[in-house]
Amino acid sequence: MIDGAYARLMARYNRWQNENLYGVAAQLSDDERRRERGAFFGSVHKTLNHLLWADRMWMSRFSDRPRPPGGLSESVMLCPEWAALARERTAMDATIIDWADTLDDAWLTGDLTWFSGAANREFSKPRWGLVAHFFNHQTHHRGQVHAMLTQAGGKPGDTDLMLMPE
Repeated sequence: MIDGAYARLMARYNRWQNENLYGVAAQLSDDERRRERGAFFGSVHKTLNHLLWADRMWMSRFSDRPRPPGGLSESVMLCPEWAALARERTAMDATIIDWADTLDDAWLTGDLTWFSGAANREFSKPRWGLVAHFFNHQTHHRGQVHAMLTQAGGKPGDTDLMLMPE
């Protein structure tokens, strides 16, 4: 089982990696960010939108944050404009860090019950596993973005957790 220290570490890793990828993506033209590149959600822009949407969805389940609009199919269109997407990402990363900084280890021992629109059914799972999934989901899609940025000629920085600055 994970604890609050894990969540705090991963929240900071999430921000560090988002700063890395958004910094590289900002150097591309809007057309390059929107170019379909064969990833699950297609483009850098769509994948980053989906990731922001999913982070908002999980934060709405883990805290009193509002649920994002739309469902999975709309997740790729959350922020149509790059500047808004980048601004909202920065804000969400701060929200995740604030949440992790106040996370009570006892909260992780309980279950969370929610309705998944993507699966069209209710789930009940241990919170600690869902928090681990939350951070794993981020890493999964950032890996896709890293590959797409590399295809576009970008040079994202290190991704190894052990290299994260203090």
